[in-house]
Amino acid sequence: MSTDAHDVPGAVPLGGPRFQTDPALLYRQMRREHGAVTPVVLDGDVPAWLVLGYRELHQVTGDPVLFSRDSDLWNQWENIPDDWPLLPMIGRRQPSILYTVGERHRERAAMISDALEAVDPHLLRGHAERFADGLVDRLCAKGEADLVGDYAMLLPVRVLARLYGFSDEQGPALVTALNDMIDGRERALAGQTHLATSMARLLADRKAAPADDVASRMLADESGFTEEEVAQDLMVMMAAGHQPTADWIGNSLRLMLTDDRFAASLFGGRNSVAEAMNEVLWEDTPTQNVAGRWAARDTQLGGRRIRAGDLVLLGLQGANSDPQVRTDGSALTGGNNAHFSFGHGEHRCPFPAQEVAEVIARTGIEVVLDRLPDIDLAVPAGSLTRRPSPWLRGLTELPVRFTPTTALGGTSA
Repeated sequence: MSTDAHDVPGAVPLGGPRFQTDPALLYRQMRREHGAVTPVVLDGDVPAWLVLGYRELHQVTGDPVLFSRDSDLWNQWENIPDDWPLLPMIGRRQPSILYTVGERHRERAAMISDALEAVDPHLLRGHAERFADGLVDRLCAKGEADLVGDYAMLLPVRVLARLYGFSDEQGPALVTALNDMIDGRERALAGQTHLATSMARLLADRKAAPADDVASRMLADESGFTEEEVAQDLMVMMAAGHQPTADWIGNSLRLMLTDDRFAASLFGGRNSVAEAMNEVLWEDTPTQNVAGRWAARDTQLGGRRIRAGDLVLLGLQGANSDPQVRTDGSALTGGNNAHFSFGHGEHRCPFPAQEVAEVIARTGIEVVLDRLPDIDLAVPAGSLTRRPSPWLRGLTELPVRFTPTTALGGTSA
């Protein structure tokens, strides 16, 4: 009997309120009912496979030939309308690093890594501290704030915009565009258009007048990439660098404000900050699911028959919590970094990009705890809600209260 994603009964809709309430429970139910490789349907009843098994995900991400990033292989393109809201995430013939394979992909990855590795770590930390302080200055006198909307959602893109070459004034519009695009809803295509226009304008400016920034270094790379390819890669870097980092900040602060194990860190315990951030990557990772890979030929995966051209989605959070590798079910707050939160294989998040995200997130958390030492959750922990996205997991808001303090001044946010 066929077991392909097109005719498996009980395929799970990849969306809806269950991802907002308790996705961990949903992943357990999926694994119990369907195993390590679950049939799912995307918007418009488009079939796909979601890989929830740790070993199976390692197999998929470790074999870029069999499970390719070439989206032209997809056997569903004839059923995809031009206004499909997931097109910004699952695009056809996008000239970005996401859909480049083989040696050309390795060259592009090297170009991006080199451009990011040249960022001065002290300058990066300084930018993050200044923008974080500026954001805290705007809310510290009020005695209450939403640390998601007023802070976490505004910080990463401010820092990344400065590193890449954007002006500070362009930050708010980039935040809106990125969020619209990543959420995959009715404004997704408009968000993508704004981001693309902004990138094209930035590259035109930097081509005429190079500067000490990431965009200029990528344009100067001698691997022969076109301006459009560089623009596409910068869009990927901005999207992958902003929203997950914002959610990393928000999810870590939520954990520290609601879990007694981290109470001491609210008074400046740096080790606890690092442990909370690492636990989030295991238990509450910002990037829950990733699209995707396409099977280059018929194959078997986790007992499922995968047909040539099938879309395979990477269930990062599901794999992180796979009971086959998490046999004791314990929280991981130590130095274990064997999670999938940054991906795996040649298409994983480049290491310099991981370092940039970690510096921004950790700095953002430490500044809040330093500046607002008596911070406390302003609502019951159980009332906190998440965005309903199956792709990225972050809070809709994180209301807190604290003793009002005086602004430090300095860089405006």
